Amino acid sequence: MHDHPRARCWLEVDTAAIVHNLEVTRRLISPKTELIAVLKADAYGLGAVPVARLLWAHGVRRYSVACLSEAFSLCEALPDAWILCMGETLGGAVIDAVRVGIRLTVGSYDAAKRISEAAQELGTTARVHYKVDTGLYRIGFTCDNAIDEIRRCADLSNLEAEGIYTHLALHDKEADIKQHEALEGILNDLKNEGICPPMVHMLDSIGIVRYPQWQYQAVRVGAMLYGNAPRGMTGELPKSTVRFMARVVRVFSVPSGSLIGYDDEHPLDHDAQIAVISAGYADGYPRVFSRCGEIMIHGMRAKIVGLICMDQMMADITEIPGVLQNDEVTLLGDDITLTEYASIGKLNRNECTAVIGKRVPRIYS
Repeated sequence: MHDHPRARCWLEVDTAAIVHNLEVTRRLISPKTELIAVLKADAYGLGAVPVARLLWAHGVRRYSVACLSEAFSLCEALPDAWILCMGETLGGAVIDAVRVGIRLTVGSYDAAKRISEAAQELGTTARVHYKVDTGLYRIGFTCDNAIDEIRRCADLSNLEAEGIYTHLALHDKEADIKQHEALEGILNDLKNEGICPPMVHMLDSIGIVRYPQWQYQAVRVGAMLYGNAPRGMTGELPKSTVRFMARVVRVFSVPSGSLIGYDDEHPLDHDAQIAVISAGYADGYPRVFSRCGEIMIHGMRAKIVGLICMDQMMADITEIPGVLQNDEVTLLGDDITLTEYASIGKLNRNECTAVIGKRVPRIYS
């Protein structure tokens, strides 16, 4: 048995907007450059499998994710897809990943050795992408040890080095140039060693806009597909792809001086009409929006009052006439843009949708 998807709160995903954003992205990259659609974090909260199938229908064949659980789900849905797992597979099911042909990231010799052993056990070849840390300081071979360590990896059995990549930290242009120069140096040194992985990739959505000359053989696109335009982007922009919605579950009057919900420090300074909304921080609506966020009812804005609860929140609708139980409420979308939403909560824009909870149904139009 299932509840109606719009009974409580839900996320509307505009598939036409995603397709539009895909075409905007394609116009920014060279015809010779492969587009790798980034589907990590459940496609930034929009739903990895439905989004992957949509992109597949529009010609996308390459995808990347953050971890093996994501890769396995995607592989089951699209068994013919090219899938790169960008996270280190330390204690993961490496042998299962090799068995189904998932591309694995290698950022250390130990990781390469585990993958090689799994491939030997299966009697097959594992395809890997070397990850080089050129200045983001997360995972990957360091610039100091990359050549020696990748040479060691290249001597292992049953490994095919399909690609090599890095990720820009995007602090400033000078730092980005240093990272690019570091990658170029490593590529040249590897070439002198006879090691030439055929696919080099460096750029994400922001990088594509800032540094189109560094596209190499592939780019990794996530945020731009989901409506998150890189700052400074000009020309045709990505469209918003989501509306985070909920319902009014109760409307009531309270006198001035009342404390709303768990809030014991901010009494109302006026007689008010209050609407209880069927969404809370467990649904992914940030608790930091308490008393500073706004929602939309009947096309008008209402301020959140009190503390946002796990499953509910309250809004002051005194100036909005005619609000009734079961009315729809917009939490994100329409006039409440992703940029505004992120700014109020001091959030990363990708975070806004990525944290929307699993119990929130995704509805595709």
